[in-house]
Amino acid sequence: MSAALAGRTAVVTGASSGIGVGIARRLIADGARVFAATRSKEDLEKVLDQVDIAGGFVGELQQSGVADDLVNSAIGELGHVDILVNNAGGGVIAPTLEHTEETLRATVDNNLWTTIYCVRAALPHMVSRGDGRIINIGADSVRTGLMDHAMYNAAKGGVHAMVTGLAVEYAKDGVTVNTVAPCYVQTPELTALIETGTAPPRLLEVVEQATAIVPVGRPATPDEVAAAVAFLAAEDSRFVTGQTIYVNGAASMG
Repeated sequence: MSAALAGRTAVVTGASSGIGVGIARRLIADGARVFAATRSKEDLEKVLDQVDIAGGFVGELQQSGVADDLVNSAIGELGHVDILVNNAGGGVIAPTLEHTEETLRATVDNNLWTTIYCVRAALPHMVSRGDGRIINIGADSVRTGLMDHAMYNAAKGGVHAMVTGLAVEYAKDGVTVNTVAPCYVQTPELTALIETGTAPPRLLEVVEQATAIVPVGRPATPDEVAAAVAFLAAEDSRFVTGQTIYVNGAASMG
């Protein structure tokens, strides 16, 4: 790829997902050392099998204090943290009235609280160094209103909304804050569900609609999402902050 991130360090949460692995792989290819955060040891092993990460952390980031442990571990391993990619997420995709208290809380916890906690954990370190890149992974469905995504969008909408305030608040501290919002992404996990015939019929409906609204005629790939992240992580994007970049094949515009 390039040496655009030579000497830089990055924390990537949700690193074992298809998008997370794609992001880690791209940042490493561009010269960064990557510290991967996952929810289980098995997930961390999966990352280690695919990319040459500099270190890893296992924990439930939606729980208070765990994100602080993550950032402290990354600093201990890498010396400093230049880039935080808030990719951890995943919610229950279901019609609104089929959600339960448990699924609602899981959706908000996994997407919004993980991001809030990680941002708050990383900011003091970045401010003290006068440099930092925070990149949230959002969702194009916040704008398209994709079926069964209302509650998921409530959580991801919060992820989108925080970047404007953070960008203004920390602009003079050398910290940029942006969101990358992909449309439906053809991840290995989803591909496996479809190819093995284990995907629920309702999920197949969602996938069909998610693809149909993309004028390019196909879903995004993890590498295409990772390319946008890599741009925002690099020096060339130093004047880009408070923005949401939609990686969506023209599924939504404006």
